[in-house]
Amino acid sequence: MSKNSILFLIIILFFCGCKTISKENKTLLFVGSFTDKKPGEGIHIYEFNEETGSATLRFIVDSITNTSFQKLSADGNFLYSVMDSQMKYNGKIAAFKVDVKNIKIDLLNIVDCAGVNPAHLAIDKTGKYLTNSNYSDGSLSLFKINSNGSLSKNLQTLKFKDSSIIKSRQNASHIHSSNFSPDNKYLFAHDLGADKIRKFTFNTSEGELKNHLEISVKSGNGPRHFVFHPNGKYGYGINELNGTIDAYQFKNGSLDFIEDYNTYKQKQNIYRAADIHISADGNFLYASNREPKENSIVVFAINKEKGKLKLIEHKDTGGIHPRNFAITPSGKFLLVANQFTNNIVIFKRDSKSGRLTKLTNQIRVNSPSSVKLYSY
Repeated sequence: MSKNSILFLIIILFFCGCKTISKENKTLLFVGSFTDKKPGEGIHIYEFNEETGSATLRFIVDSITNTSFQKLSADGNFLYSVMDSQMKYNGKIAAFKVDVKNIKIDLLNIVDCAGVNPAHLAIDKTGKYLTNSNYSDGSLSLFKINSNGSLSKNLQTLKFKDSSIIKSRQNASHIHSSNFSPDNKYLFAHDLGADKIRKFTFNTSEGELKNHLEISVKSGNGPRHFVFHPNGKYGYGINELNGTIDAYQFKNGSLDFIEDYNTYKQKQNIYRAADIHISADGNFLYASNREPKENSIVVFAINKEKGKLKLIEHKDTGGIHPRNFAITPSGKFLLVANQFTNNIVIFKRDSKSGRLTKLTNQIRVNSPSSVKLYSY
């Protein structure tokens, strides 16, 4: 065989190999659910088709209670889930190894979350630390992530006593979520009960949160979730109790308020704004509104130079109580978990306009409250 023939054969084999690899790529959808405060089907795993928007159920974790929020490691190899949320006793955090080939997860370990009603998990930029936000007793806990993905015992627990003006919801401190800063030097914890963002210096070498400072928001806001812009210059916090989004400039470790924006289409007597995400290209921001008169996703365009938002549209979520939603890794779809109607609605997403188009197919699952996706 001539040298040219051998070279041609190598090229053919290379491209055939690339084609085979591309066919084996998988996008997995992890869904966490409330289980009515008793052991049940708490985690469902689907194979999601990024071309058609269809999903196929592949695996269920049964006999697990109120797994209402999940977090994936940056490489997608590990899944962390709260357990026993909204119970009267301390909740837990479970660490799982993701088995992509067999589309399942294997339990690594379970640790006490050091607080009541775990509501949110965050992982720092090194992938070595995890924080857990406990809503009911207003506490924040820090854990070390071991090299095999399991969790160490609790390194630090911080508890807060505070309140604000809406007595039915703000008679005590309620830590709803936390976010590591883009430079990983700080952690910002969002206290719905106190109308405060709590800032800490994060020491990665010692694994410790220090130098607690308080950033006050408008009284009655109820800060819930937060997202940093991909460019690292801006941050956006969604306020549950008054249905607004606060835009901030992030500079030298500080959050400087820019402007706030209404998330609901019409004025309400009660607001339940919930989740917030930004598209990977940084062009659009999405947020969810849960009742009482509106179940919607609001879409904003982001001015990357100034951090300000411009309203694009409101889309009905096709269900009730959209607690959580996610944009797929390709950016082509947005999935909304409607907790009270037991359905996950799938929207096609226009990457140029940011607008959403509801698909006819949806996923039926009991009380979905957390959706996470990863392309392997």
